[in-house]
Amino acid sequence: MLLGGLNSKVVGAVIMLTVVVGELAPRAEAVIACGQVTHSLMPCTRYLKNGGSVPGPCCAGVKGLVAWARTRADRQRVCSCLKGAYPGYRGIKLPNAQSLPAKCGAKVPYKIIPTIDCSR
Repeated sequence: MLLGGLNSKVVGAVIMLTVVVGELAPRAEAVIACGQVTHSLMPCTRYLKNGGSVPGPCCAGVKGLVAWARTRADRQRVCSCLKGAYPGYRGIKLPNAQSLPAKCGAKVPYKIIPTIDCSR
């Protein structure tokens, strides 16, 4: 019994160490999935449609996207994901989307418009 308990603790420690090292290790090339982009902005839906105050989780998502998009390729990917998702979210008011980064204290390196060329 002692050996079995010890083995499970060792396995648990190895798994935890693997997860921590994996999170700390530099990534050669970041790959941002569109699902990540839309998921991080889901708390913003009410603001994007109705305006008003911006919820804290929304700003956390916006700032997270800005932090993820460190390279030009990452920024292009986020831009493409947002541009592709925009038509599917009816009721979003463009002025609300355009004001969101500033209201969250985040800098976005491109203008938020539906016709943006994300390849630039």
